Amino acid sequence: MPFMHIDVESIERATLAAVPPAALQEMPGWLLGLDSGTVGRAHSAVPLQHAAPDPAVVAQIEQCYAAHGLKPTFRLPLVASFESFRDALARRGYAPSQPTRVQVGSSHAVQQLPGGSPQGADLELAATPDEAWASVFLGEGFDPVDGANRVRLLGRAQDAVFASLRVDGRAVAAGAASFSHGWASIHGMRTALSHRGQGLASRILASLSSRAQARGITSVFLQVDAENTRAQDLYQRAGFATAWTYDYWRKP
Repeated sequence: MPFMHIDVESIERATLAAVPPAALQEMPGWLLGLDSGTVGRAHSAVPLQHAAPDPAVVAQIEQCYAAHGLKPTFRLPLVASFESFRDALARRGYAPSQPTRVQVGSSHAVQQLPGGSPQGADLELAATPDEAWASVFLGEGFDPVDGANRVRLLGRAQDAVFASLRVDGRAVAAGAASFSHGWASIHGMRTALSHRGQGLASRILASLSSRAQARGITSVFLQVDAENTRAQDLYQRAGFATAWTYDYWRKP
């Protein structure tokens, strides 16, 4: 999939359809996620194109967040056209953090990914998340506050599937896919500490992509922390490639 043909706007709209914030406001060329939770994608302003934006929009976005009692956050692509905009934010006291990669792939290729599972593990696919699925986000090794926020947001998606692998009724790996704007977007990939290294994430990823294939959706994307090399190794094996990297601009 040549990156020059990727529709940035469709990916950004699909992202916020998958993790719907408490409120969503649109300005010319921007989507503003308005949410008090911990999930950055749901409480940040993101451009719908990667052409150079007008720095004057910063004040307008700040006013919008202030009107909702929220601190403004900007989610910006690391592309040359945004250098002046970044300089304008820096002069206002913002600083970047959390570089994250937007990666795209093919549902057909991802579906072929070989996966494993512990003996007796059952794959569950559902249109809504249940307590077992949510428990993976609240287990050992994960921030329970952030996990609860992710469960809350992902559960709001209108057209989604929630996958989990369960051993004796206990979910040990989970993930979700949302179908919107021509994309299948993958979110919430989690594996319990006690079951890592067994290929469970591969099986979850393949099962979600299989659902996309069944719907006739061939384009898949996900977003991964730039420092999470282990996850990126998996996604590379599944045929994903980085379309662009973004970071969050906040005031300390």
